[in-house]
Amino acid sequence: MRAGADPWGGNVLAEVEAWLDKRTSRAQDWDARELAAAKGQQRVTVVLPARNEAATVGSIVASIRTALCEEVALVDEIVVIDSRSSDDTAQVARGAGATVYHQDAIRPDLAGGEGKGEALWKSLFVATGDILVFVDADLLSFTPSYVTGLLGPLISDDTVAYVKACYDRPLKGTPGQTFNGGRVTELVARPLLNQYWPRLAGFVQPLSGEYAGRAHVLRGLPFVSHYGVELGLLVDLVEQYGLDAMAQVDLGRREHTNQTTPDLGVMAAQIQHTARLRLVRSGRLVEPQGEAATTLVQYVRSGAGEGDYAPRPRETAITERPPADTLEPVLV
Repeated sequence: MRAGADPWGGNVLAEVEAWLDKRTSRAQDWDARELAAAKGQQRVTVVLPARNEAATVGSIVASIRTALCEEVALVDEIVVIDSRSSDDTAQVARGAGATVYHQDAIRPDLAGGEGKGEALWKSLFVATGDILVFVDADLLSFTPSYVTGLLGPLISDDTVAYVKACYDRPLKGTPGQTFNGGRVTELVARPLLNQYWPRLAGFVQPLSGEYAGRAHVLRGLPFVSHYGVELGLLVDLVEQYGLDAMAQVDLGRREHTNQTTPDLGVMAAQIQHTARLRLVRSGRLVEPQGEAATTLVQYVRSGAGEGDYAPRPRETAITERPPADTLEPVLV
């Protein structure tokens, strides 16, 4: 954060203020050629979890390959985890230069899992990099600076274990409203983090799908299924490694395909379940009457008349994969 008048009014933890000044940088602060020279023998893998993203995944992969594999030898591997796509995601990604894996073909000895968190967890078994960079495959605003920005703090400082992206998130149809695109962040994730994990209050975009970490750190963490994965990682990282091992990088602006409000409701419920389970696990929350219900009942109109509504129950339960490095390897 840039120096200036104190905007906090004394209401933010001093540790968070200090962290913001020390651990927040900008994508333009990091040069790809300098990072390539500084990475030494470390390998870098970029991972894109993708489900039905044929329209965007190819351009993202091609951009990384051209700028960061061919023009500059910074990225060693591009991996796309195909999460049961019904379109041409896998073919498009492979044609653009990525190595593509179907999530169910990775560790088939294990029962299948669901959601984005599952795809990310499965990538830990096939990615060969010492540093892993995760990038969502539905981005409309991607540039290679997303990758170089996330790599900068990790390559330049070996005490940094994990880097999270931050950016403006405009919502289509609301020009000038730079944060309206992060509806679940502002309505659910940020209030939860400020209430129960205030040391994480400095993360501008705690649910961002762009982040990077050291492979051995990520393989030592559990991964929550679905959309609870980002909040779960943040909470587990700060509790295991401390705030100073984490950083954030301003990537400028992020545009992607916005989800519907009902779908965001499911995402919000999954994030709440993730937070609740971590509070229970730590002993800060007791559930004397069993686990919380996981069915989210939403409504749609069933007819043209007033009061013609039909319930639409949707399941929001999450599961959790154990740290990848706790599993026995598969013998071939």
